Amino acid sequence: MKLCRVGDAGAERPAMIDAEGKLRDLSGHVRDIGEDAISPAGLAQLAKLDPASLPLLPDDMRYGPCVAGTRQFVAIGLNYADHAAESNLPIPEEPVVFNKWVSCIQGANDPVTIPRASVKTDWEVELGVIIGSTGHNVSEEEALSHVAGYCVINDVSEREWQTERGATWDKGKGFPSFGPIGPWLVTADEVGDPQGLAMWLEVNGKRVQDGNTSTMIFSVAQIVSYLSRFMTLLPGDVITTGTPPGVGLGQKPEPWYLRDGDVVKLGIAKLGEQRQDFVAAD
Repeated sequence: MKLCRVGDAGAERPAMIDAEGKLRDLSGHVRDIGEDAISPAGLAQLAKLDPASLPLLPDDMRYGPCVAGTRQFVAIGLNYADHAAESNLPIPEEPVVFNKWVSCIQGANDPVTIPRASVKTDWEVELGVIIGSTGHNVSEEEALSHVAGYCVINDVSEREWQTERGATWDKGKGFPSFGPIGPWLVTADEVGDPQGLAMWLEVNGKRVQDGNTSTMIFSVAQIVSYLSRFMTLLPGDVITTGTPPGVGLGQKPEPWYLRDGDVVKLGIAKLGEQRQDFVAAD
């Protein structure tokens, strides 16, 4: 299933994408695409619905974040060896973990605000993992059973704040609007193996990232299991799993970064596409 939340910011309604790509209203069956709906039991109930029986919604509705009620937005850094190389950093022996503030979460196609005085705002196409059931000390073998689905994420980053303003990456990762999520939550059963998804990103029509989740250093199962050793994963939590090479930081002959008026498009096979206009802060 492809689940989503559509409508004005703060007033989104739950919806489903049918086989013809049409929006279908789920508000008669669930209050939101949140903890209850994405639980194993909730997804089983939604799977029983006939999409053709659901009311149609206009095709041009805004897509909000594809999951509601996220309490933890966890990120994995340097999870592709060639991205680690372009960042001039060693391949990690364990996952590099940081946080994106939940206040940065927004819709897939909403504008992204470049922070005041920023000179190093960057792009990162990433596979997002959405947790469907609580997990702590989860084995790799059972890790994917805790995953409700997957989505596209642009892990927008301000590199100066990330690497030059102290030792914690988090400061450069969670500015308002730096977490576009969606457009859809595609359920795990529809995606299948998450380690074979093509991914791409373009800036102003120029393809700068072309990768595949098959080249991750740590798989989704390994990441979920690893995180669950030192935290409790909760329904609605989002994990963004790292980016392939081609970010602004790694451009040759020299880095280049996003400016007011730039347009970023990105997508992942089976999970849809995003488009963001980058605008300078007032």
